[in-house]
This record gives sequence, C-alpha cells and structure tokens, in this order.
Amino acid sequence: MRLVIAASTALACAALLSGPADAKGCLKGAAVGGIGGHFAGHHGLIGAAAGCAVGHHLAHKKEAAGATQATPTASPPTSPTPTRAPAPTKS
Repeated sequence: MRLVIAASTALACAALLSGPADAKGCLKGAAVGGIGGHFAGHHGLIGAAAGCAVGHHLAHKKEAAGATQATPTASPPTSPTPTRAPAPTKS
C-alpha cells in the first residue's frame, strides 16, 4: 500500500511541476511518419516517433534560421542627382 501511495505522490508532483511542452513540428511529423510507417510494414508507432523527432528538429532549424537572418536596414535618404538638359544642336 505504501508503494502505491508513494508512486501516486511522485506522479502527482511530476505532473504539477512540469512546464508546458513545446511540440512545434512534432504533430505534423508524427502524422506523416505514422502514415509512412503504416504503409511500410505496419510500423505506425515507430514511424510516428521518428516523424515527431524529425519534425521537431526541422521546426527548430527553421526557427533558428529565421532568427539569424539580418533584417533589412533602410538606407539613408539621398538627394536626387541633377540631370542636365541636352545641349542644343546646330543645324
């Protein structure tokens, strides 16, 4: 009985103290991987796990690439270059 109470207390503490999950890319990758694994020999769970890992990796990579791109800076305003009228031709 003590083991059950200790295990349920530990589980409750772990559930209450954990933070929110960041599953960017995991759901889409798991769906695609699950379908691919199912058609490749009825291994849907393995495909879903691999798809989740790959999807999360690609989402993190895309986010990092977007953060490191340089934002375009505005160039200082320049005055227009004066244009000269064509010289009159002698006929």
